Amino acid sequence: MKIQKFGVPLASLAILVAAYHYYGWPGVAVASGALVMWMLLHFSRMMQILKRAANRPIGHVGSAVMLNAKLKPGVPLLHVVAMTRSLGALQSPKDTQPELYRWTDAGESHVTCEFHDGKLQKWLLERPVQPDEIANDSRDAPAP
Repeated sequence: MKIQKFGVPLASLAILVAAYHYYGWPGVAVASGALVMWMLLHFSRMMQILKRAANRPIGHVGSAVMLNAKLKPGVPLLHVVAMTRSLGALQSPKDTQPELYRWTDAGESHVTCEFHDGKLQKWLLERPVQPDEIANDSRDAPAP
């Protein structure tokens, strides 16, 4: 998180200084135009993801099992929202770390994700117990 917080502005400043050093003010104009274009592309992508998520129920995903298979540690929250096309249902108190979000599918399976500073740390898939699984477990138990 600190790299993004300090690294991106420092890299942008370094690009502007290098452009001025090698090409003067026309170089600064081109470099600043490229930086603004990069920021607009990032903003546009973020708005498109949030627009898609706004049209779906909060905390709903097509398949919790498939979401569980696609998740990787360190993935940003925005990427998970893009995968699910839905905002997660907040499970932790607001504005506290770590943040817990849950996505549930139609079969009542759900994935609970833990984010620290906006990055996925761990997740847990929980599936409901089916009645036939309970019956199979009781048949497998030894007789008294």
